[in-house]
Amino acid sequence: MSESLTIALTKGRILKETLPLLASVGIEPLDDVDRSRKLIFDTTHSDVRLVIIRGTDVPTYVRHGAADVGVVGKDILLEHGAEGLYEPLDLGIARCRLMTAGPVGWRSDGARIRVATKFVNIARRHFARQGVHADVIKLYGAMELAPIMDLADLIVDIVDTGNTLRANGMEPLEEIASISSRLIVNKAAMRSRHALIQGLIDRLAAVLPAR
Repeated sequence: MSESLTIALTKGRILKETLPLLASVGIEPLDDVDRSRKLIFDTTHSDVRLVIIRGTDVPTYVRHGAADVGVVGKDILLEHGAEGLYEPLDLGIARCRLMTAGPVGWRSDGARIRVATKFVNIARRHFARQGVHADVIKLYGAMELAPIMDLADLIVDIVDTGNTLRANGMEPLEEIASISSRLIVNKAAMRSRHALIQGLIDRLAAVLPAR
């Protein structure tokens, strides 16, 4: 039986930008991922298959060896950690910024602040580095609503165009990290399938400058 490679891909915007990148190195799903309800896809490479899952699950699948390689946003790696993983390539896709944001004109009164975010670990580290006492409130969506409803003073969230912030009377404040999608590799797989995985890394690295 020939060696095979399973690549875990992140649903949504990252997937839309990853598929053309994989196609440029000759890896394309045999089915239309937008129309199919399947989660696992064979590809034009008989030794490569794709699994399409939530971004927060990609590092878990790769870490535990269910997938050999993955594509995931740097924000997920910063929030949940990258233990057991190599991060050999910044793919430079799905670029955005992880930022603090608040109501236009907001100023701290020096007391504790309340921060709403799904990136609780990143937020805690960020405000601790600044010596700010922050009560971090975990939310899963519509972060901009939290200050409007007086649930929080600030938010920590992904900012792309900033249009949603502006539409809700908010503005970006501080950039915590510049985010893009990364190729991650299971450490054991890197040893056992080194030629296959290194070949993929090299092919992707070669096409990145042209993009």
